Amino acid sequence: QVQLRVSGGGLVQAGMSLSLSCVATGSVSSINELGWYRQAPGQQRELVARIATGSSTNYADSVKGRFTISMDHGKNTLYLQMNSLKPEDTADYYCYVNARGATYRGQGTQVTVSS
Repeated sequence: QVQLRVSGGGLVQAGMSLSLSCVATGSVSSINELGWYRQAPGQQRELVARIATGSSTNYADSVKGRFTISMDHGKNTLYLQMNSLKPEDTADYYCYVNARGATYRGQGTQVTVSS
């Protein structure tokens, strides 16, 4: 199993930046994909960014050029750097990992962007 602990988030003004972190513990060697998704109230969950084996990355069109996903393998920590934030980025953000056919999710962290 994999346990995930998320930190970061908060309230910022539009145009500012935030960084989220997600520390993985447990069976980290079995992880083959990591990522972040978000969910705003009353809206569907949206995959924001993911990084797979081999370090290939994918981003939602809505965040391309503004968000960067990265991984520090030595610290087993996944990051999401969010720049040029917009009010529509307001949501609860979750990290997840896929490992041995199972998906694990960290607790959500709230990101609120004021206009």
